[in-house]
Amino acid sequence: MSAAPQFVAAGVSHHLGTYPDAVAIPAGATQVVLSGTPGLRPDGTRPADFAEEARQAWDNVREALRCAGAELGDIVQVRAWLTDPDVIDTYVKVRNDVISHRPAYMLAVVPRLIRPDLRLKIEVTAVVTHPAAKQDE
Repeated sequence: MSAAPQFVAAGVSHHLGTYPDAVAIPAGATQVVLSGTPGLRPDGTRPADFAEEARQAWDNVREALRCAGAELGDIVQVRAWLTDPDVIDTYVKVRNDVISHRPAYMLAVVPRLIRPDLRLKIEVTAVVTHPAAKQDE
């Protein structure tokens, strides 16, 4: 087991939000990097309601982390891509309901994602410093 990641305040990010400027990852820690994760249901459909889509995306992130031996509390960085600036507040509320600690954050609004019907993708990096749960293959 290695030391926990160090969340670093360098004096810039606090002007924008409550997240660190940097994260120092200790030697020997296992890093888990998730691909852009959309809010698709297990059957591949997208919820009509954006808040439900965002919750589904976070459920999908949670499951991908679990399969890799990590959990939400191991997240050190979140990058989210939205296609509509009008849903930023909704996304942030859902994210804050799911993530109780303060990893490094990045949020961008882009014209579209790879599938035009997607309104959100979330990428995360997690650092596992505790004994990992059984990983799925």
